[in-house]
Amino acid sequence: MSLELPLELELELAANRYYVVDVFTDTPLEGNQLGVFADGRAFTDEQMQSLACELNVAETIFVLPPEQGGDVRIRIFTPASELPFAGHPVLGASFVVGTALGLDEVRLETGLGVVPLRLERSQGRVVFGWMEQPVAPCRPYERADELLAALGVERSLLPVEAYENGPRHVFVRLESEEAVAALRPDLAALATHTRVGANCFAGSGSRWKTRMFAPSLGVPEDPATGSAAGPLAMHLGRHGVVPFGERIEIRQGVEILRPSLLHACAHGTAERIEKVEVGGSAVIVARGEYRV
Repeated sequence: MSLELPLELELELAANRYYVVDVFTDTPLEGNQLGVFADGRAFTDEQMQSLACELNVAETIFVLPPEQGGDVRIRIFTPASELPFAGHPVLGASFVVGTALGLDEVRLETGLGVVPLRLERSQGRVVFGWMEQPVAPCRPYERADELLAALGVERSLLPVEAYENGPRHVFVRLESEEAVAALRPDLAALATHTRVGANCFAGSGSRWKTRMFAPSLGVPEDPATGSAAGPLAMHLGRHGVVPFGERIEIRQGVEILRPSLLHACAHGTAERIEKVEVGGSAVIVARGEYRV
């Protein structure tokens, strides 16, 4: 497999070449960082995990030949473990793959199946993407009281529920955006909630603020959580806060100096979610090579 990238974008491939992509932003050095190894065939599973730990960004992906009819297959690693799906890696990968292959629609094979994305261009450059996420199953979170205590909050304005979407995202609605900004969670206590992302959010209408903590995944706080954006739209729709079919904007990452903007929309009804979409921008900011 070879991704032929335009020379003017300085994305030509080399052995063990990787790129750094800032996702859910159109401004370099903001958003959520992503490592992209454009040809992952040279690496063992152990090397992939070690490289993700070495880069030490929220997620690192490895592009591989397709197996299920997609354009490429990707594997996603946090510094601590592999994930079947995550939002900002899938969106960021679509910018690299779409640019390389000259596509406006990209199908990426993930551990949760093939994810379709549609890309928007300006002056020939990919500037925005929409992914159709897997619909995440939902259930009450069995350790809600412990989670609230670890977060340092007394209650959630909506039921504390978990959505399985790669990580297990648990949602806690607070009274105000100021309360979200003021959070100082006990990360050691949160780390006992294995493979859980604790999402605290507040807002109204189409504008929401969120913070996500996942120390058990090696991510103390995430700048932008694409895999949680779709479930948040589902959560708000299921509880009658935002009508189904209405797009929301989600702002995240300000407290860790990585401001991010995500867009999400859930379609269907509380009884039957038909489709979940998450969108955002991304910019390729760096490249390098690993000698391993």
